Amino acid sequence: MKKLFCFLLSYAILSLSVIPVCAEEVDTSATAFVLYCADNGKVLLSEDEDTRLPMASTTKIMTTLLTLEAAADENRVVEFTEEMVAEGSSMYLRIGEKVRLYDLAVGMMMQSGNDAANAAAIGIAGSIDAFAALMNEKARQIGMTNSHFVTPSGLDEEEHYSTAHDMALLMAYALKNDDFAYLTAQTSMEVHFVYPADRFVTYTNHNKLLRLYDDCIGGKTGYTDQSGRCLVSAAKREGMTLIAVTLDDPDDWDDHIALYEYGFENYTAVTPTDEDHSIRVMGGTADDVKLYSDDAQPLIVPKKDGDSIKTQVFLPPFVYAPTEEGTVAGKVVYTINGSVIGESPLYYSESVAYDDRKRGFFEWLKDLLRIRNSWHS
Repeated sequence: MKKLFCFLLSYAILSLSVIPVCAEEVDTSATAFVLYCADNGKVLLSEDEDTRLPMASTTKIMTTLLTLEAAADENRVVEFTEEMVAEGSSMYLRIGEKVRLYDLAVGMMMQSGNDAANAAAIGIAGSIDAFAALMNEKARQIGMTNSHFVTPSGLDEEEHYSTAHDMALLMAYALKNDDFAYLTAQTSMEVHFVYPADRFVTYTNHNKLLRLYDDCIGGKTGYTDQSGRCLVSAAKREGMTLIAVTLDDPDDWDDHIALYEYGFENYTAVTPTDEDHSIRVMGGTADDVKLYSDDAQPLIVPKKDGDSIKTQVFLPPFVYAPTEEGTVAGKVVYTINGSVIGESPLYYSESVAYDDRKRGFFEWLKDLLRIRNSWHS
């Protein structure tokens, strides 16, 4: 059993400052695990989060994501062939049957079908190797720096590995895809085969956490003799989305629930108050311009500090025209006890053109006095 002690929670949209947080003990049976906040990209708890390990069928999060992206462009029909046959878990495709890409994604996420994974890979890329290249390219885009994909199904291969942290990054990224977010949250789904046209099959999701934990919004199971039990899941409560990953964990259901309960009991999502801001403009067709912030991400903070957030606005005393709508004028920085927990850029709400009328000394002096008076107002 692993013991977790004091850990540093960092939150910054554009910075890496930290707030020290002392955690209560949490026990898990996992070789490696992470509790990750999808809202701010920060780790709340972990052990051996960057250790490379086999991840079994949690691989299918990546395969499903790529399949759904391809289906969004063209939900083509795939005929199941001999080269797509796979051992292990299956959606029970038979040679000659035809299904669409989206339904292969259903077979992967519900039934953990290795046959569905192979069919999707070959149907999209032409071969397993070519699809693995797509998987690794997507991993690089996501920032999964300690992962390498060889198989679309997750069956054991020496160079097929990931980490708890990388799998959390993958799940957070996949949840931004509306089709994936919907599919992973379903407890069962029906597939209508293209051929034979009269075949309908209902598949039940292997992710029991959807039924065991009310806040669970999805995930993927995995198991091989080499990897042990693997589980990637997500849960959402009161505006905060957490992701738990356990690799080689014989007690994964209970461990995920314990990790989520720790996270939701100790952290909260706080949406900063949207205040009005403006800045003086010198030499423009308007005297000032209003500013806005479009960053809707909440601040994830320890509950005990939720009422201690301070706001600082960083703006120059004035700007010279012209200004361009949508460009950055300054920023708002949020702190707790002097430590930065996040910041949001402030943008010009409109463009202000340069006043090209002939401007003499008195006009210049008037602008200068107006700016000087604004400092003391």
